[in-house]
Amino acid sequence: MDRESGFPIPGSDAEKEAFHKLQARLPDIYRRLAESRQEAHTTIVVPSLTLDRAELAKIQGTMYYEERLLCMLMLLRRPRTRMVFISSAKIHPIITQYYLSFLTGIPLGHAMRRLTMMDTNDTSPKPLTQKILESPWLMDRIRKNIGDPQRAHLVVFNTTPFERTLAVRLGIPCYGTDPDLDYLGSKSGCRTILKDANIPVPYGFENLTCREDIVDALDKLWTHDPNIKRAVVKLNEGFSGKGNAMYDYRPIAAYRDSDEAERKQALENNLANMKFEAKEETWPNFEQQYNRLHGIVEAFIEGENKLSPSVQARVNAIQEPQVISTHDQILGGPTGQMFMGCSFPAKRDYRLVIQEDGRKVAEVLSTKGVMGRFAVDFIMVPDGKGGWDRYAIEINLRRGGTTHPFAMMKFLIEGNYDEEHGIFVSSKGKEKYYFATDNLLDPKYVGMGPEDLIDVMVFNDLHFHSFLQRGVAYHMIGALSECGKLGITCIGDTRVETHELHERTIEVLANECDPVGRQNRLEYYFRAPQNYFDRGF
Repeated sequence: MDRESGFPIPGSDAEKEAFHKLQARLPDIYRRLAESRQEAHTTIVVPSLTLDRAELAKIQGTMYYEERLLCMLMLLRRPRTRMVFISSAKIHPIITQYYLSFLTGIPLGHAMRRLTMMDTNDTSPKPLTQKILESPWLMDRIRKNIGDPQRAHLVVFNTTPFERTLAVRLGIPCYGTDPDLDYLGSKSGCRTILKDANIPVPYGFENLTCREDIVDALDKLWTHDPNIKRAVVKLNEGFSGKGNAMYDYRPIAAYRDSDEAERKQALENNLANMKFEAKEETWPNFEQQYNRLHGIVEAFIEGENKLSPSVQARVNAIQEPQVISTHDQILGGPTGQMFMGCSFPAKRDYRLVIQEDGRKVAEVLSTKGVMGRFAVDFIMVPDGKGGWDRYAIEINLRRGGTTHPFAMMKFLIEGNYDEEHGIFVSSKGKEKYYFATDNLLDPKYVGMGPEDLIDVMVFNDLHFHSFLQRGVAYHMIGALSECGKLGITCIGDTRVETHELHERTIEVLANECDPVGRQNRLEYYFRAPQNYFDRGF
């Protein structure tokens, strides 16, 4: 027992036992919430990206990724739900009001009385959960707002020992996987799970720890396929593709038939020429990270017309495997492995195939005690016969870039996901589509505040219309002013319409960044004072 706090020591057997006892409450909570919309409950949302700090540093505006979980505010449509949302920095009230404006059938004041926004006032790169644990005053304020701990639970981005400690010290369960199972979501662990589910993966090797392991794996790939062009070297804890490096065999093709020692030396010498997904990455730093985090090496799937879909699934609180959705991902970056956005649903050609794969993975994960959401990413390559060859490349055992947009669409539009056809159908009987991205990025956007963005989008009729069930919903709004970065979800009745909304949004933002273009929107405001005095007042 920790003398100062009175709680079990973090990471101790006593803490793990306490955590397991709390987790045992989740099935009953799940059933009660499923049975009644009027069930009284408190949801504590801690959107901490508790991931490797060095890897997170490769992504611009990571603190604002916390805002992606503001979609959870939509749970306030349940009239007896209370919510505490905690962030690193204070979230602008206009952003909070923006999300609450989407609630239908609930007066704004009623929802606001049931919502408590808190922050750590700490913008350091430490994980949000760690910041919370280090502030006893903030912990006390959270406890005061929990109410009945038997009717409360914790929602997080991913579950690590920090989140386990937080759950134990708040005395409420956490909807997420036991941190002792974290390995299953690593690049090495997920290859093992995918193989157990009998889903094809690229030829490769996992559980590698150092340079020698990388070289040995690269050599085995070359021996297995003498015509291989490229391989991917991945850190176990890479995020959004930023922990990936591309190895090119072609510059050392002359060594392919050399003896093993000479061949391996050529492979090792070529490591420094790898192309990294993170712009500032170097081989010496990458190797240091690899020694610490370990990783995998696998064949890079070549192909001119390849696509990268994903399936989202979960194991719910009563251990039921469930499929949630499918997407086609949009990848970019220096080597084409960085997540840029997604389109819902995935192509008709293969959406049901990967949907079934997602179910198989969920079944395997369920047997291992996993709980919560996850996504499986694939590479699809035309097989030359009118079909597709598929390769599963990773499992993201956490909420990710495809979690928020689907959740927003479900909250915004009454309807259901039709598993038989892999589509979402509204209560009006219409198929719904969306295109979403976290990466609308332009230095010219810097300085544009939440008020400006909302005024711009309403003025240009791009704001989501509840009656029409179409338009654009925005996220990571706080990143716009500081980083020039914004997330959007464009919802429409056809895939073409969603892409038109995306292009229209880019066009409107570009126009807003031009002083002349901005003048049209501001003309009324600039003229009003002059007209006021012209009338003799």
